[in-house]
Amino acid sequence: MIKAIALLSGGLDSILATKLILEQGIKIEAINFFTIFCTCSRKNASCLASKSAADKLGIPLKVFEVSKEYLEIIKKPKHGYGSQMNACIDCRIFIFKKAKEYMKERDASFLITGEVLGERPFSQRKDALMIIEKEASLEGLILRPLSAKLLKPTIPEKKGWVAREKLLAIQGRCRRPQIQLARQFSINDYPCPAGGCLLTDPGFSKRLRDLMEHNPNFELNDVQLLKVGRHFRFSPNTKLIVGRNEQENQKLLSLAKPQDLCFYPKDLKGPVAIGRGEFSSDLIYIAASILARYCDSVDDKPIKILYKQSSNNITKSLFSKAICKEKIRDWLIT
Repeated sequence: MIKAIALLSGGLDSILATKLILEQGIKIEAINFFTIFCTCSRKNASCLASKSAADKLGIPLKVFEVSKEYLEIIKKPKHGYGSQMNACIDCRIFIFKKAKEYMKERDASFLITGEVLGERPFSQRKDALMIIEKEASLEGLILRPLSAKLLKPTIPEKKGWVAREKLLAIQGRCRRPQIQLARQFSINDYPCPAGGCLLTDPGFSKRLRDLMEHNPNFELNDVQLLKVGRHFRFSPNTKLIVGRNEQENQKLLSLAKPQDLCFYPKDLKGPVAIGRGEFSSDLIYIAASILARYCDSVDDKPIKILYKQSSNNITKSLFSKAICKEKIRDWLIT
């Protein structure tokens, strides 16, 4: 029996594409890749949306966590960025190369994706799809069932493994054809078509640009930190991150490196802050005054702020008034 590997994100397009080929009697295994930039929910290193979809389709799922390797793609994408920091073409090439390795490992004959021609202007143009196939060394082996009739016949179509007449010719960003097809298949429970990648988010992208400019050799921990709190840039080598709620406070403390400074108010409800980089006494005072701005203080009296290096228990303190909002804008990244 012919076997295929489906790239299953758990979104409606990937579900429908997989279902169309299952209906043709092809044995399918699903794979999912996630990175530190994914916005999907995860449990035990697995994307919940893809797991739910695979279960409903009745196919096995293999999940790959590829953050560390993908970080190098983001730092210097060969094909550049989209409207934000999304290196979509390089991302797809990277993912397809990984999928090709697994396809060979599982003795599968081709790949299936839910890509729709023209749905994403940067990576799903016809020329972009061809570039991705060529650079991933997968020419003719990527079947896109939702748009197949608008593209050249693939190897599985030419060899008769898949009937081309049963494939579709969907294109563009209108979702009506997919929603109608979902009704035909009695598929009712699927995620809304929202962006699943932080790299397309303007606020996150602004933080990432700042990080890349001042620390081009950044690591996964630095990216995790971008997802939490308010970010302030004091100098090329110094930044402050202030938590916005208790959950973020705990996350910041868990991400603190040994040399980071931890700031927190004494005897008041308020945020935790992490200082990363080179802090002079003046910058420590500025950090404390920013922290004081977000504390639950009923007057303009100085607030006692404690601070210490993350790796030891030697705590120091100072009194600081809340800095004015206008001054904060000088350092706020987002």
